[in-house]
Amino acid sequence: MTQDFAWLRRGVVEVFPQPVDVNSETLEKRLVTTNQPLRIKLGIDPTGTDIHLGHSIPVRKLRAFQDAGHIAVLIIGDFTARIGDPTGKSEVRRQLTEADVAQNAQTYLDQVRPILDFDTPGRLEVRYNSEWLSKLNLEKILELLSTMTVGQMLAKEGFADRYKKENPIFIHEFLYPLMQGFDSVAVEADVELGGTDQKFNIAVGRDLQRHFGQKPQFGMLMPILIGTDGVQKMSKSLGNYIGLSEHPGQKYQKLQGVPDNLLKEYFELLTDLPLDQLPENPRDRQTLLAYEVVKQYHGEQAAQEAKVAAQSGGKEGTVPEFSLAEVSHPAKLAYILNVTGLCKSTGEGKRKIQEGGVRLDGDRITDVDTTFAEPAQLQGKVLQVGKNKFVRLVP
Repeated sequence: MTQDFAWLRRGVVEVFPQPVDVNSETLEKRLVTTNQPLRIKLGIDPTGTDIHLGHSIPVRKLRAFQDAGHIAVLIIGDFTARIGDPTGKSEVRRQLTEADVAQNAQTYLDQVRPILDFDTPGRLEVRYNSEWLSKLNLEKILELLSTMTVGQMLAKEGFADRYKKENPIFIHEFLYPLMQGFDSVAVEADVELGGTDQKFNIAVGRDLQRHFGQKPQFGMLMPILIGTDGVQKMSKSLGNYIGLSEHPGQKYQKLQGVPDNLLKEYFELLTDLPLDQLPENPRDRQTLLAYEVVKQYHGEQAAQEAKVAAQSGGKEGTVPEFSLAEVSHPAKLAYILNVTGLCKSTGEGKRKIQEGGVRLDGDRITDVDTTFAEPAQLQGKVLQVGKNKFVRLVP
């Protein structure tokens, strides 16, 4: 195994547990002394349909471990997603149906495919945690529950805040950290990756591995990416996000607008470029960042086209336009897909919507009856079918 750990430390906030003395095992020591690849766990709960660049950070670290010769264990939380991670939530999450989760899981895998090595034999395991969690009987659940106290659960930041504010905490939410932790037992993880908000859940995994006689995993935490507004964490609900599935032109333009004070962090977390060789001029840095990230997800040609479009003043990238003046409102989305030429008929439009292949400004739409009352609801937005068909809706 490689002993150059620059890739390991890049963009990492914390690796725990920290050594207490010179004899303590560290992750670096385990990497050097192991005679077999380590198992690197990353769990993703498909609670939505789309992933943004903030979500890509631990996935990129998982790829770095793959490139160093280790086994990436990508856990699709198809069972845990039906509960929902309570971390950072001020109220209980809506419980998803099995069908919702299955559809979301496929879109997640499609979006992380450009990042991870899916092709080299033995370098990636994609596991669904329903494989073991759905089989837990009451006896095993009671054993899991007996490993933690209510006081320990209430020490979790989100639970503590809700308890103080007298917001309801449901018993099933206490199961979430235990189930995520049991995932580490099921796959025998050596390292678990996550954002800084996942420390509690990862630590539970260590405790459960110890309880079940396994060697406890290391936790590796990465920062939560600040969004394009330069203030709050990247989030679709805040509108400061850059989606992995967005059109290359859109992605390029958004990255060119990243605030100067965030550029180094974006380069560190979203690219592999040497940080000591970046351009001095902030505008040149923005251009380089936009080019590199678009190239990662869409290829060299798409990045070059987006760059040329931006340099020529085409601020909206290379997306063709369609005038909403040609549509009588109210109008159903399936009809709009037909008249824009994205689909050959309204019937095909309905099928594409049902299949989950239609997005509006990056948001997947699955309701075939979606209707827009007036053009203002659509103006300036990009309508997309599949990976390669786009139009921007203009007045």
